[in-house]
Amino acid sequence: MIADFLKTTALAAGLLWLSIPSAAAGPHIDALKQRGVLKCGTSEGTPGITMPDREGKWTGIYADLCRAIAAAVLGDASRVDFVPTTTVTRFTALQSGEIDVLSRTATVTLTREAQLGLRFAPIWFYDGQAIIVARKLGVTSAKQLSGATICVQQGSTSELNLSEYFRTNGMTFSPVTVATLDAVEDAFFSGRCDAYSNDSTPLIGMRLKAERPDDYVLLPERLSKEPTALAIRKGDEQFYDVVRWAVFALMEAEEMGVTSANAAELAAKGPPSVKRLLGSEPGLGKALGLDERWVARMIAAVGNYGEIFQRNLGKGSRIGLERGQNDLWTRGGQIYALPLR
Repeated sequence: MIADFLKTTALAAGLLWLSIPSAAAGPHIDALKQRGVLKCGTSEGTPGITMPDREGKWTGIYADLCRAIAAAVLGDASRVDFVPTTTVTRFTALQSGEIDVLSRTATVTLTREAQLGLRFAPIWFYDGQAIIVARKLGVTSAKQLSGATICVQQGSTSELNLSEYFRTNGMTFSPVTVATLDAVEDAFFSGRCDAYSNDSTPLIGMRLKAERPDDYVLLPERLSKEPTALAIRKGDEQFYDVVRWAVFALMEAEEMGVTSANAAELAAKGPPSVKRLLGSEPGLGKALGLDERWVARMIAAVGNYGEIFQRNLGKGSRIGLERGQNDLWTRGGQIYALPLR
């Protein structure tokens, strides 16, 4: 009787296993593959984030993330159509389907995710809002700016953050709200406002555009937390899974020591966890409805998270940032990939 029970249980388990469908591409990925190009919404041009170089090639940490997703899904990192958006048009462009992903410094907030129909990928870059002023003003702290006129970009969280910061400190300011990035930077450089507030990294990049960058200084205060991430529309969980785990794979590759230079060798001779990541041992690709080499293609195209950061924002770049919060958790940062297994 026990033997009959065990046979029945084994048969039921086998039928259950056969009944579980393998992952298949969702409607968005099917449409992407049919179109053959990923439409990636970018900024208007922010050094180190998303910006075309002199040859028109888009560069930056978010441009490289788009290339990685194209490599994973379409098999070719060059199959990206970069679509500039402003802080006013970016979410509408995503909601309407004009773009597939929004890949620029969009801060993850409750209201954006709950009310705008968005899904944010894992945090790609941690920043904070800052204020820049002309050095000739002699200002060394944001707390010296009561009564100042401050430029902010329309549609960003900067004005609300400024208002809360100034109210908290018993200060006042007059906002100068401008629609586009070029216009707000021109307003600041022309002296239309005393200061300009944005995330600190775009401000560093803007400072480099000045004829004499040393004439401008970032004040030390950080007015807010600005965790930024790539966003997609709600409605296709399979596409969201691919985007989410693509981000984690690039982070995990850095933690495992997998780089664009050694990935091919490690795929053949690395430990089991690395072989699984790179597709030499199957499983991860099938779970997402992709082929098993999806991570290997991303690494070959853009490198791991650390390579992307250093190339675009790190000490060897024009921006020259320390890793800080954007370092691996093993080195005191907040970059932490969930287990790829």
